Amino acid sequence: MKILKYGSTGPSVALLQLGLNRSLGTSLAADGVFGGETRTALMRFQAENGLAADGIAGRVTQNAMTPWYTGSVIHRLRRGDTLRQTAQMYKSSATAIMTANPTLEPEGLRIGESITVPLPFDIVPTDIPWSSELVAYCVRGLTLRYPFLKSDVIGRSVMGKPLYSLCFGEGSYRVIYSASHHANEWITTPLLFKYIETLSKAYASGGSVFGKSAAELYGSSCLCFVPAVDPDGIDLVTGEMSDGAYYEAAKRIAEGYPDIPFPDGWKANIEGIDLNLQYPADWERAREIKFALGFDSPAPCDYVGAAPLSAPESRAMLNYTVGMSPDAVLAYHSQGRVIYWKYLDTVPNGSRTLVTAFAAVSGYVPEDTPISSAYAGYKDWFIKDFLRPGFTIEAGLGQNPLPLSQFDGIYAENIGILTYAAIPPRELME
Repeated sequence: MKILKYGSTGPSVALLQLGLNRSLGTSLAADGVFGGETRTALMRFQAENGLAADGIAGRVTQNAMTPWYTGSVIHRLRRGDTLRQTAQMYKSSATAIMTANPTLEPEGLRIGESITVPLPFDIVPTDIPWSSELVAYCVRGLTLRYPFLKSDVIGRSVMGKPLYSLCFGEGSYRVIYSASHHANEWITTPLLFKYIETLSKAYASGGSVFGKSAAELYGSSCLCFVPAVDPDGIDLVTGEMSDGAYYEAAKRIAEGYPDIPFPDGWKANIEGIDLNLQYPADWERAREIKFALGFDSPAPCDYVGAAPLSAPESRAMLNYTVGMSPDAVLAYHSQGRVIYWKYLDTVPNGSRTLVTAFAAVSGYVPEDTPISSAYAGYKDWFIKDFLRPGFTIEAGLGQNPLPLSQFDGIYAENIGILTYAAIPPRELME
């Protein structure tokens, strides 16, 4: 956790500004620059929460800010508390409290019992740059508010950061969605988080998503999301990591590739290994192609590593996938508004039905993977080893990293894909 003060910059500051706006009702620009207005707002927050009003966001202040990052407070019931009064105290609702505390007895509240009270705003921000810290806050917040979501840590990054999964549903049809295999494609991380929140909110309220009943999806499918495969790389590209040994090592690697902007052009994990060139699907052919292009050692992109699965992030994804044995996988990337759906000439049963449906609801174009990138990817390995549908979705259009101004459009384009992926191909054909 960084200590934030006047002059600080970066995603942590933008998150602090978001938290201040949520808690105080202010309208700070969440621009990631800690200036005078941010300091004034922070001092007000500190004073209102019984903290030393020094205008510095250290550990104690940021711990006090945590509910405004996660979207819930933990309330300890006192004598005379009722469900309605507690909801009113936090501008919440009795329904939201019951969703977050499914075993709670409204007529038998116990003094001293701690309950989760959701706050009156969506958890997932879509207008600030992301970081591994924000990923952790959103996982915590979503599972507090919607305890039917199941979270897990499927592995660790090079720097030891957790690789989270979130699962929705108890059905037999299993799908894995993943995002941010590439660092500068981090806009796909809030894309998956936003969908998880939308789906969970619909299930809690008895609603639907893209015309499909969330309750029916919950009963028929098990949808598991790995929203940040490369958390170290996300921190590097968004500016959350701007010093330290890992940053300096990455900067030295980038200096060998002056035509690739740093850090915006960085796709790899923090050690310079391209995580989507790490899988045992003709990895040797991928190495031959990328080495011929000059990527024969750690690089901002396109270095396949010393061996398949030598990066802990790709190894974790493979082990998680093998353990779950899903019926389909979707790997989210950016950009191009295209869908890659084959491995060479291999087309598993159901793939054509799904990709046709995806194209119809998104406007994205199904394409064959260019031969220069046709090997050693996550969906390549999945199709090769499981003979089940696997897709790489290239969301948005432009130059990576795509600006957040595109987010709403990207989400609108992909909500249909995300929903239809949860439905077995045979049911889409009916």
